[in-house]
Amino acid sequence: MTALEVLDPGLLTLVEDLGRPGWAHVGVGRAGAADAAALRLANRLVANDEGAAGLEVLLGGLRVRAVGDVTVAIAGAPGPAWLDDRPVGRAAVLEIRSGTVLRLGPVTSGLRAYVAVRGGIDVPAVLGSRSTDQLAGVGPEPVRTGDVLAVGPAPRSWPVVDLAPLREPPSRVELPVVAGPHADWFEDVLAGLRAGEWHVTPATNRVAVRLTGPALTRTAAATGRELPSEGLVPGAVQVPPDGQPVVFGVDHPVTGGYPVVAVLRRYAHGRLAQVRPGDRVSFVRG
Repeated sequence: MTALEVLDPGLLTLVEDLGRPGWAHVGVGRAGAADAAALRLANRLVANDEGAAGLEVLLGGLRVRAVGDVTVAIAGAPGPAWLDDRPVGRAAVLEIRSGTVLRLGPVTSGLRAYVAVRGGIDVPAVLGSRSTDQLAGVGPEPVRTGDVLAVGPAPRSWPVVDLAPLREPPSRVELPVVAGPHADWFEDVLAGLRAGEWHVTPATNRVAVRLTGPALTRTAAATGRELPSEGLVPGAVQVPPDGQPVVFGVDHPVTGGYPVVAVLRRYAHGRLAQVRPGDRVSFVRG
């Protein structure tokens, strides 16, 4: 058997693929990798299908031992990594001999790193996906010390590149948005979002990124108005009564009862996944 033995999962490590679309009507969201582009990149480097299951590592700290020879790649939030005591690069193909320990140090920016292994993490699929949905409690449990994660059969083809070029992370995260279905509940809300100085609060996870800044004000006609629960999508910008925006992530609830004033462009979902508490973000025209 080829596998990864977990010596230390770090703060939080989850098994994630590209999610389980099509189940919102029964109350189960898509979930999947918070930074899907990073998981896709890591999978491409090891010649997996882009949707193969990998490991989503919060802030680093993961240590795994190879059981059998494996090929892995690391993408997402930058930070140091080692094979035993030998430093290795990110966004590169890493050949790991059986018994060697892969260790991820603390990320230097961003929030989530991704480890793809050639063949994918082979845990049982639930509703067609191997992803962990922390809100719905669907999918595999968070990775724990002592877990032995089986690796699936290797693809027939081999990687055609051995590394990928990466950009330096931006000093400020820009979130492009378009108007949401309840933008008219607030006084010129898109201008207010773009003009405000927003910071990520500690109450942030895969469900939602909660921001703090100048309170958004309802129009006189919408003051005190209630909204029946409606469907939500990833990237929905919801404004609760305190006027502080909440941007929903991959483990979002499938319905919500506060007005959605804007929606984050899909191509920027990975940016949202990498913001950490204290980071400054700005909304821009989508």
